[in-house]
Amino acid sequence: MELLRFSTAGSVDDGKSTLIGRLLFDSKAIPDDQYEAIQRASQSDDGGVDLALLTDGLRAEREQKITIDVAYRYFATPKRRFIIADTPGHAQYTRNMVTGASTAQAAVILVDARNGLLEQSRRHAALSALLRVPHLAVAINKMDLVGFDEGVFRQIEAEFAAFAAKLGVTATAIPLSALAGDNVVERSQNTPYYSGPSLLEWLESLPVAETRGDEPFRFPVQCVIRPHQNFRGFAGRVAGGSVRPGDSIIALPSGKRSVVKEIVTADGNLAEASSGESVVLTLTDEVDISRGDLIALPENPPTVARRFTATVCVLSEAGLAPGRPYIATHTTRQATATVEKIEYRLAVETLEHEEARSLSLNELGQVTIALAQPLLLDPYQQSRELGGFLLLDPATSVPVAAGMVTELLPDSAHEAAAEPWSRTERELRHGHRGGLVVVPSRAAAATLERRLAAQGWHTAFVESAPGPELAENGFVVLTLGEPSASVESQLEALTLPGSNLIGFAEGI
Repeated sequence: MELLRFSTAGSVDDGKSTLIGRLLFDSKAIPDDQYEAIQRASQSDDGGVDLALLTDGLRAEREQKITIDVAYRYFATPKRRFIIADTPGHAQYTRNMVTGASTAQAAVILVDARNGLLEQSRRHAALSALLRVPHLAVAINKMDLVGFDEGVFRQIEAEFAAFAAKLGVTATAIPLSALAGDNVVERSQNTPYYSGPSLLEWLESLPVAETRGDEPFRFPVQCVIRPHQNFRGFAGRVAGGSVRPGDSIIALPSGKRSVVKEIVTADGNLAEASSGESVVLTLTDEVDISRGDLIALPENPPTVARRFTATVCVLSEAGLAPGRPYIATHTTRQATATVEKIEYRLAVETLEHEEARSLSLNELGQVTIALAQPLLLDPYQQSRELGGFLLLDPATSVPVAAGMVTELLPDSAHEAAAEPWSRTERELRHGHRGGLVVVPSRAAAATLERRLAAQGWHTAFVESAPGPELAENGFVVLTLGEPSASVESQLEALTLPGSNLIGFAEGI
């Protein structure tokens, strides 16, 4: 059966976890032993079962009665299989919501009928639109607490439709009660004014295949399969479009061309492979292809780019700032990346652009990114696979930001001409001035270099001094200091206790 991935989102206490519990319970997708476990864990005064416990599994979630982490649940009906991502409602867990919605084919935004459309409802709708989630529903929950009033439903429906229009998306509004089960699996008699589907009927009716006829074929190579000398295949998952035996292909970045010989799977060869399918491709020619390469059709290849603009969501408490080095992870490739400029911070509740010099945890913004090595990119609007990427901390490999490519940019003039950077260009690139620090020992120099790098300064450790007047010391740290008048005092604060900072020369 077809598989549909969908996420739930909304403000705190809108009933997301209860709604998922009701979906699982009413669709007979809860094993008996698990139902008995949540019966024992429920602390309801009326002896009822708290269905939210099916997804709120962390101790902190049960104690606070909120969702913190992304909870994934699987269930199936006779018509379709589902994977649900239950995402948090708190603004401080926006990064978790982005994680849950990044692979979703549909999003359900819950709204408490008593409170109407709140800031977090708008935030999650905007994030779903930015992530290009194809289908959106607004589930107006807790209708039983307002007497299933049609006026309340129509007012929220109209308000959400107006906001969705600004985002360029449309949404289906469904009045329901997750606690009582109205319009969750079965249509309710308590809402005679509503003639649309129940939530489950809506989910079962959505088209899963989003591949357009003109979508370009994209196949990032995960690994090379070589069980014996007579077989050489390239394994991966089709990221977009489709391919058939006999199609001409181009391998990037090498530019080598060949023809697809077979599409191999564990269940036998295929006549066609489409977006989302994991397969092994064999070619008619011996082409040197390895992990990180990409196979495409020659008439519509992706763009080889070093610079682009992107919408990013910050995932790390360290934040995102221009000048710091990062590792961009994209499909099966990686490249050193630098944020050249933060164009603006996005206020997702109002969709306004705000001036910003850096982006903090959970904030979204538009940035310009430069790469040391080119990547094969598509705009995110065209391909969620080739338009999405992660920025990692190069020291720890911790994700710093998730990004969506919005526009591919040409290389800057000095890069295109292969001209050396001037001092001004170098300082603009790194975001701070240049300098030279001399310390009396190798250990002190190595420690200072690490501490500078941890604060985002660009450093280089050199064991022999560059001039005769410094040769007797022997250990230096080349650095680009922060653009302030207190560089020396900042460096002194970073040295090891008991060591001496011999000198700092600015303007290198």
